[in-house]
Amino acid sequence: MPGHSKDLTRLRIALTTFFALDGFIFAGWVVRIPAIKEQTGASASTLGLALLGVSAGAVVTMMFTGRLCRRYGSHPVTVVCGILLSLSVALPPLTHSTWALGSVLLVFGAAYGGINVAFNSAAVDLVAVLRRPIMPSFHAAFSLGGMIGAGLGGLVAGSLSPTRHLLGLTVIGLLVTAVAGRALLRYDSPVPKSAPEPPSAPVPQSVPGQPEERAPRRPDTRTRRLVVVFGLIALCTAYGEGALADWGTLHLEQDLDAHPGIAAAGYSCFALAMTIGRLCGTTLLERLGRTRTVVAGGTMAAVGMLVGSLAPSVWAALLGFAVTGVGLANIFPIAVERAGALAGPSGVAVASTFGYGGMLLGPPAIGFMADWFSLPIALTSVAALAAVAAVIGYGTRRATAD
Repeated sequence: MPGHSKDLTRLRIALTTFFALDGFIFAGWVVRIPAIKEQTGASASTLGLALLGVSAGAVVTMMFTGRLCRRYGSHPVTVVCGILLSLSVALPPLTHSTWALGSVLLVFGAAYGGINVAFNSAAVDLVAVLRRPIMPSFHAAFSLGGMIGAGLGGLVAGSLSPTRHLLGLTVIGLLVTAVAGRALLRYDSPVPKSAPEPPSAPVPQSVPGQPEERAPRRPDTRTRRLVVVFGLIALCTAYGEGALADWGTLHLEQDLDAHPGIAAAGYSCFALAMTIGRLCGTTLLERLGRTRTVVAGGTMAAVGMLVGSLAPSVWAALLGFAVTGVGLANIFPIAVERAGALAGPSGVAVASTFGYGGMLLGPPAIGFMADWFSLPIALTSVAALAAVAAVIGYGTRRATAD
């Protein structure tokens, strides 16, 4: 592992940059979905099918990205996926049919899923080396990147075409990847170098991502079940993040007649609230504990999303989105950390796959429900799953030991 604190700081900054870049590019894409929908002539259900390309590409990639990380290292995989993500975001505006859109979103989803598994794996390794629960700070960077990307998208929505906007994101993404990637590759493979240390320097069980997880014992049946349960919590909450990313802007513009710039601000409000919540995540966990944080967060998100989806005015909906962001902020990081504490890196992989699967499978489900009922009613499913996460979190209070 890097032997000097400055090296660890630089490594943390590089990883944080990739988290932020991921959120920035993803948000830049989602705020242009209404324009892409109009360009392709897609209905809500056919758009949902096209968005399934993101889901399929990401989930399939997640299944083997872990193996690539073990073979080549999580840092090189992160850089390669960063390049692919930056290039693929420019493809959707070039399509003029839902079939073509779904095809390019398959590529975009593959890059998105790959980079999320890779930099989460690298972040878990760094958490273990630093012996500090800093995982929420990485996810805060993702949310901050999303806020900036959505805000920028709202500013340029009326003046730049989706083609020029997303091509600009490609240029920015490649430049950031070149700079941050060089720093990340400089400290490649920190895990093997730190692996021999844990036996002589054990850490308390209460620290997430502890080093002794480098060589985890085979989990028993109860542990595997708990890991799946925490994965379900991650899925329930990440579902809401994906749904708001892909459908929140369209809901404000289509159902509440918001100006495109104001509609784009919907996801920005959500991302800002989530960023603030995650920046306060460590302090919140220290004061309330995991169980109370999950229960309170899930309840808050459920109430906020009911307001956001059913409110008759734009400003009330924006307030609901913000409350939802605060509520969901720390539930996903908690679920991933608990799964890792129970089963090591394999537990992190399971929970992350569940979570990002929920984030990516939620939008197509919203699309079908929007056709069957209406988009506001479909968005209430976010509130329902947030409430389910709160209930499950309370049910696992003994497993969290706080």
